[in-house]
Amino acid sequence: MRTRLDLSQEEFADRVKIHRTYIGGIERGERNPTLTMVARIAAALNVSAAQLLRESEKD
Repeated sequence: MRTRLDLSQEEFADRVKIHRTYIGGIERGERNPTLTMVARIAAALNVSAAQLLRESEKD
């Protein structure tokens, strides 16, 4: 979803207020975000947490 919005990891991390490497770790499947983090990421993408999780299952 981040790439569809044409956001770099750095830009997206700034929106979520976390470090870029954390975003990269999630995207590579090396980190598992908490429910709180899922909610923050979803809010930064203007989608619900459920939508975000459904999209992640497609990838």
